[in-house]
Amino acid sequence: MSNIKSLIVFPLLKVHQIIIEPKRVKATYSIQKKDGTHVSNDLIYTYNQVYFSKKNAQDVNLASMMLSQVALNYGLFFETIEFDGLFEEVDKRFLKDMIENTSREILVNKFFAKNEFLKPPFDSIQPEKLSKYTAANLVFINTQFKDIKVEKTSCITNKNEYAILSSGGKDSLLTYGIIKEIGEAHPVFINESGRHWFTAVNAHNYFRENEPNTVKPWCNSDRIFNWMVKQMPFIKENFQNIRADIYPIRLWTVPVFLFGVLPVARKRGIGNILIGNEYDTTVKGNHSGISHYNALYDQSKYFDNALTRYYQKKGWDIYQYSLLRSLSELLILKILVKRYPDLQKLQVSCHAAHEKDGRMLPCGNCEKCRRIVGMLKALEEDPKRCGYNDTQITKGLEALAKRSVKQIGSDAAHLYHLLVSKSLIEKNEHTIKLAKEHNEIVKLRFDNERSMLSDLPNHIRKPLLDIFIKYSDGIVQLRERKWHTFTIEKKELETSYFLNKENETKP
Repeated sequence: MSNIKSLIVFPLLKVHQIIIEPKRVKATYSIQKKDGTHVSNDLIYTYNQVYFSKKNAQDVNLASMMLSQVALNYGLFFETIEFDGLFEEVDKRFLKDMIENTSREILVNKFFAKNEFLKPPFDSIQPEKLSKYTAANLVFINTQFKDIKVEKTSCITNKNEYAILSSGGKDSLLTYGIIKEIGEAHPVFINESGRHWFTAVNAHNYFRENEPNTVKPWCNSDRIFNWMVKQMPFIKENFQNIRADIYPIRLWTVPVFLFGVLPVARKRGIGNILIGNEYDTTVKGNHSGISHYNALYDQSKYFDNALTRYYQKKGWDIYQYSLLRSLSELLILKILVKRYPDLQKLQVSCHAAHEKDGRMLPCGNCEKCRRIVGMLKALEEDPKRCGYNDTQITKGLEALAKRSVKQIGSDAAHLYHLLVSKSLIEKNEHTIKLAKEHNEIVKLRFDNERSMLSDLPNHIRKPLLDIFIKYSDGIVQLRERKWHTFTIEKKELETSYFLNKENETKP
């Protein structure tokens, strides 16, 4: 049986040799192995417009941070991680905090939990509560940019402009639809080198023709992630052939794309960065006394708030948040399909999508597909609008009658309640056991952990709620573990933004 220290399998990871060009930034990831040999690969971001100058310290600093994010997944496995670039103290503090959080999340959710990618004996590491989980010593050096210095800035951004981390999923499509009504939208599609890009193709092609603010940076982080997994001696060699809904190791993924949005937001003076995450992505858990975020930290409101604090410390005047924290997955899809049907046609919520006649289509077989089919049918909408055929719809409903979906319990229970009550799936031992009415699922939900008005900047609250209330069955608030109906009055709308509250309490 292995222990946690057995995961330290390499002496050194270097993120270095940064190259900054007007439309491209690159860094080399070099691994030193225990036998003294080295392997390396390049992480690259490219843009179709000029965003960087190697003479501008702000650009060099941002590029250094962008190119460091992938490395935050590997704090458990190296004795030292060396970042060679232009960093401020606030950057170093951010990277140290986030790698520690990610190390704990990976340990709990990839090694203490079931993970079919692991070789024995690494699949039976016993939980151990530690004061510090990151094994690597983080070292910051600057061999290339000693002639420039990052000066403190104090920007003023336009709070009516919104950069949206975009894909072909329902969350980013709904976010775009809302912002198109109430502000100026800047969809940013990070074009991955892998198949994940397939989910975004339909939406990007539409936006490219219809939304002049659309941007499509390219990033090869998928290749770096896969290359890193191949180096790890505790991962099965055939990992690419294993079908699973999880990645073998990584959990710090969203920030790799998010930092690719920042050059656009910074150059365009955009005041808001939006990520489409719903109610059930903010989760706290405990494993053998170790607190964690259920492998969802970079989709949680805690992540958004931490990034907002970081931007403010940098003087960038940018807020990061999700418009959708009070919504269930079902309510997100309802608003999208009822209010923005032309956008819903673009939806591809499937990681096994394929191309046919120039359009990406969902596989129709995976858990995500049957969940989308089930929700659309429960909403009395036609799944064929977004690419499912009659056979896939029938099979999806039949599968729902036999297997559950990956939603939190109340959301899944209410979906099954709707499907059974509308005779869309058969009543059997499985469906009757799951089906239970939870009316809060189709209401706006607020509580003191997952969804609070104070997590939204004041300027967005009223226009957002004016849209939501037309499609929800009311507003509820969690108190003493029960949902209570309430009305949002003017004083709730005007409550201080979390950042202002924190500033007010500082001496």
